[in-house]
Amino acid sequence: MVADTIVSRLFAQGQTRANNPAYYVRGTSNWEPTTWAQYVGQVRTAAKALISLGFEPGQKTVILGFNRPEWTILDLATMAAGGAPAGIYTTCSPQEVSYIAGHTDAHLALAENRDQLAKFVTMQADLPNLKWLVLMEGAAKEDGDGDDVLTWSEFIAKAADTEDATLDARVEALKEGELATLIYTSGTTGPPKGVMLSHKNLAWTAQIALDVVSVGPGDCSLSYLPLSHIAEQMFSLHVPCTAGSAVYFAQSIEQLKDNLVEVQPTVFFGVPRIWEKFFAAITAKASTTTGLKKKIGAWAKRVGAEYNDVANGGGEPGGMLGFKYKVANKLVFSKVKPLVGMSRAKFCVSGAAPISADIISYFAGLDIVIREVYGQSEDTGPTSFNVPGATRYGSVGPALPGVEVKIAEDEEILVKGPNVFLGYYKDEAATNAALIDGWLHSGDLGKFDAEGYLHITGRKKDLIITAGGKNVAPKNWESDVKNQPVVGEAVMFGDRQKYLTALISLDPDAVSLPLVDGGKSLEADIQSWIDDVNAKYARVEQVKKFVILPRALSIDDGELTPTMKVKRAKVYAHFEEQIQSMYGEDYVSK
Repeated sequence: MVADTIVSRLFAQGQTRANNPAYYVRGTSNWEPTTWAQYVGQVRTAAKALISLGFEPGQKTVILGFNRPEWTILDLATMAAGGAPAGIYTTCSPQEVSYIAGHTDAHLALAENRDQLAKFVTMQADLPNLKWLVLMEGAAKEDGDGDDVLTWSEFIAKAADTEDATLDARVEALKEGELATLIYTSGTTGPPKGVMLSHKNLAWTAQIALDVVSVGPGDCSLSYLPLSHIAEQMFSLHVPCTAGSAVYFAQSIEQLKDNLVEVQPTVFFGVPRIWEKFFAAITAKASTTTGLKKKIGAWAKRVGAEYNDVANGGGEPGGMLGFKYKVANKLVFSKVKPLVGMSRAKFCVSGAAPISADIISYFAGLDIVIREVYGQSEDTGPTSFNVPGATRYGSVGPALPGVEVKIAEDEEILVKGPNVFLGYYKDEAATNAALIDGWLHSGDLGKFDAEGYLHITGRKKDLIITAGGKNVAPKNWESDVKNQPVVGEAVMFGDRQKYLTALISLDPDAVSLPLVDGGKSLEADIQSWIDDVNAKYARVEQVKKFVILPRALSIDDGELTPTMKVKRAKVYAHFEEQIQSMYGEDYVSK
């Protein structure tokens, strides 16, 4: 009997929904579909090509590129051939690329273009096990390329040397408990670790996600976040192969807005920064409305908020509220939602980092309900999930069905279930520290409320211990300050210091927005905003001073991960002078 894997589910879609669209790519004038039968054929061909190139069960491939069909095809083909793929973030340096390719002992690497290929070529002397370099469709070979460099068409042509029966035997030999893929962490605290996920981890989690969000063959998503991340893999690979839903591959991050408006996906996953940018754009537009139009908009937002509060609690909004909702939808929601690509959205998700409850509430007023999910690569993406009928803003939802979650004495979140990983690749010490008696020690701090909703209160490694010995978790304060559209990032400091300070970076897309209170200057306006936020917190948790940074934090400068998490140590290193200026002679150096 063939094991229940993402590969077996993909092949089943090729039989039951042979002519349905599996994915779309933007052509010159429209979105061009590829059917499930064609998709299966592409994966099988790539898997046979791998085998022809000497790929053995248990070996690895690495993939470096933006979201494209070739990315997912090779990922699935590697699993079908009995191996494990590992994605690499496109922003990684040659040294970081070499680390992952070397750590996996990758047999073959797939690169999007010549620039990404160069990252492997530059470090090839350090990668003796890397036998083949393959370019994605559209990238050409050049003079000086070795025989080990193949174009996509040359790679695919290698499939002719392997029989279908050979591949079928590989697929039939797959075991649910064996390694299926490697997810490399973004390395906020050192070299990235390879998270080992099994076939069962992927298949079980995809099915549970399908059960809670009710995704089906008529649904579609837009793939644009890094496929190296488990969340995007769930939305672009594992859930679609399980549900038969379609995936649209975005052209680029820069074209995300246009692609969203064209596609109008039914399922959309965004990291908080994406939702914050939408929030800034919508509030900027709303600030220009006046008179009756402004009053109607405000009324509609109140109706939307009330309607979704009832629905999120498991109720059925009807009667007068249902009637007002229909009117609000006709006058406002139906006009606003298409402008941000959400006219068909039935399930919107935020994850990978904390998001402000105020932003979620704002969108709910526009009838765009964002459901926050919490988890990590080590438990295949989700630990807890706000789902229809059980959503509470400010929480990350109840525990995923079939998953046990408990809070340790030091408030660390512990997780046990079929989604918990096998361990870290080639790192027994880190595995033993993270997995104790079957429980994943998440490194996050949290608590359950009386109704069983999980709330994240901080991250153990981010805890600030002041000179007075008080422990402060910066997450919530930082999220609240980022509610002001002009703020890009807010990073709190104060470890071993007498009081807390913050570095504020501006959002370059929002600096032209009106000031919050029409204040005298941007700095005065942000001070007013911080005063308001401080009022929500105990005195020891309040920020006394801040500095506006001369530039935005960035992935390229190493201050943000590819999923927009702040690398606190990097920010400290790059801006220590500004931090020191807020303490003067009282500054305690690290």
